[in-house]
Amino acid sequence: MNYTTDFKSIRDEVSASEWQTRLDLAACYRLIDCYDMSDMASNHITARIPDSDDHLLINLYGMTYREITASSLVKIDLEGNILWKPETDYSINKSGYVIHGAIHHARPDVSCVLHTHTRAGMAVSAMECGLLPLSQTAMRFPGHIGYHDYEGPSIELDERERLVRDLATHDAMILRNHGLLACGPTIPQAFNTMYQLELACRSQVDAMAAGSRLVVPNENVIAHTTHLYRPGTRRPWGVLEWPAMLRRLEAENHNSGYPPYWH
Repeated sequence: MNYTTDFKSIRDEVSASEWQTRLDLAACYRLIDCYDMSDMASNHITARIPDSDDHLLINLYGMTYREITASSLVKIDLEGNILWKPETDYSINKSGYVIHGAIHHARPDVSCVLHTHTRAGMAVSAMECGLLPLSQTAMRFPGHIGYHDYEGPSIELDERERLVRDLATHDAMILRNHGLLACGPTIPQAFNTMYQLELACRSQVDAMAAGSRLVVPNENVIAHTTHLYRPGTRRPWGVLEWPAMLRRLEAENHNSGYPPYWH
């Protein structure tokens, strides 16, 4: 079997807009790994290629997030048909397009979808109470997060309709007994939403594990805080931070031993 990950750059073989999407998506994969939100070779982040007929980019199944580069990403359509991939026996995971393809098809406003299986995210997904407004970070989500009941591994196409229904117009969702999902109009915004959702879950698990009585702000304070954290109130979260995130990746790549994400 040929499981090579030494891929040549395809920068000169794709449009400028596709290459930029590949750069941002590869960086997003690396950042998920940097912030300890990856799950070995599992999970997916997808991005819509601008000016295309609903073509998406997704990772090769079998590579870790730390190995992902712009040229290793696979181009698929919304039904999961592979339109292009590097020369390797690695392919894609079916659940990647069952979950992601459904959301991209139903939500043209969404350019990027992330799905994770983090320890804190799985813990909160198993709590009947769901995500609680225990921290300022968590107060970003009341009224703006969906919940989807577990139906087994996401490989059945008929689950798509229920995934889309439960996400509705939100940019975040907790997949019960499974993990977390975030999406957004750009890759930086979607990454920021996932980062904040993960941080909210971690703080909830820590607070509940401490065994002390929990303090929850009153409803007016929660509603006011939620409003201030909506993308259209002050600024679209994630955009300002993105260049700093890329600088972090560039600095860390020098000693990583892995090919740079921009390859």
